[in-house]
Amino acid sequence: MKIFELILDKNTDGVDAISVVDRPAIEENFIALKEQHEVKLAEVDTDKRILMGAALVPNKMIYRKNGEEEYNVFFSTDTIKKASELFLINGNQNNATLMHDKSVKDMSVVESWIIDNPEMDKSKEYGFSLPKGTWMISMKCNNQDIWDKVKAGEIKGFSIEGYFADKAQFVSNKEIIEQLKELLNGK
Repeated sequence: MKIFELILDKNTDGVDAISVVDRPAIEENFIALKEQHEVKLAEVDTDKRILMGAALVPNKMIYRKNGEEEYNVFFSTDTIKKASELFLINGNQNNATLMHDKSVKDMSVVESWIIDNPEMDKSKEYGFSLPKGTWMISMKCNNQDIWDKVKAGEIKGFSIEGYFADKAQFVSNKEIIEQLKELLNGK
């Protein structure tokens, strides 16, 4: 099977929007954060409505099918870092979609970071175990329809939308086996 590395070049913009989806291609679900806090004039249980999860995981093979052609794509650590920076530089943090189909309002990325040390990263506190170079986001969800879908378990993660160039990588079965061994051995 062909493997393509998705890259940023002078003709690509990177990530334009974050979509909330039922089956994230990177196979990582988000969690919904809730918090109780005290308001000065009255005590109120308030739902923060913040979703946290991985936007991109480095070197994660993502299966694609275009007509009869099947292939995998992946993002390198460097591309993920550049894409996360461009996403914010270009002011795309309020661009959200549902299932890559329709734009949704009242959703905004309020936090974005790259995991530098997986053992010490705050994502670990929320049950994530993701590799170095993963792009994590927290998204504020003030959209009641989307929030109802999250609470019902219909929405489970993030998926990016954007424009990338690709670089073909033809990998032999032997190389794939070696890469899998390295991943399993934690190298």
